[in-house]
Amino acid sequence: MAYIRYIAASDAEPRLLELYDRYADARGTLDNILRIHSLNPPSMEHHYDLYRHLMAGPSPLSRVQREMIAVIVSAENDCFY
Repeated sequence: MAYIRYIAASDAEPRLLELYDRYADARGTLDNILRIHSLNPPSMEHHYDLYRHLMAGPSPLSRVQREMIAVIVSAENDCFY
């Protein structure tokens, strides 16, 4: 498994900490797929915006269909996301 360095919340500058808080779940956990963008906070915002657009934006596919596609692609890539 690859290792990508990231900035811990305890070491984050105010802007990055704001993003951590914005994108964390109800328990305060931030997915690693977003955390890896900590060295480039604008990329974290862009990644999240793209994900939200693909999963919830206008589309002929339902949300369930999009989730099923994501699961199949992740399984084919041996990715637990």
